[in-house]
Amino acid sequence: MELVELLEELNAGRRIPGNSPLHQTMHRYSQEALRLTGELNGGYHEPERVRELLAQLIGKPVDDSVTLFPPFNTDFGKNITLGKRIFINAGCKIQDQGGVSIGDDCLIGHNAVIASLNHDVDPARRADMIPAPVTIGRNVWIGANVTILPGVSIGDDAVLAAACVVTKDVPAGAIVVGSPARVVRSVSD
Repeated sequence: MELVELLEELNAGRRIPGNSPLHQTMHRYSQEALRLTGELNGGYHEPERVRELLAQLIGKPVDDSVTLFPPFNTDFGKNITLGKRIFINAGCKIQDQGGVSIGDDCLIGHNAVIASLNHDVDPARRADMIPAPVTIGRNVWIGANVTILPGVSIGDDAVLAAACVVTKDVPAGAIVVGSPARVVRSVSD
């Protein structure tokens, strides 16, 4: 089982049975992600080197306008898409098996968690994994300690207030707070 086949299954939203060949492939790539994040987080690196390591981690070029302050963690890495002029602050954690897309001009605060994978709630199938993509539009501000759950889309220009837990889609231009996150107003109000 190769990465291309695994990504096809993940991006189609298909269940990954525990201990299956797909699961074993995912685990193998997780080990690579752990190695690369260990190097990234193991000491100071110039910004160019941080982008080089991030590009290796996600398997795609990273624009020179992207800034990442380590530490940064991901347990897969190969299903992250980054736009331009993104700032990711220290402590960000991305679980990207289900796909995480971050649009241009986004700001991501300290210790944000973006998750795109769930386990089955049925105890007999608890080891199975269910992918669901997270899509973050353009110019989104994600505050410190925000958690975004699988399957959520964040509209352009939205603001996710510090420590909110985003369980459902956020409209463009909305400001959300709380757990679960709820819209309190628009950025244009």
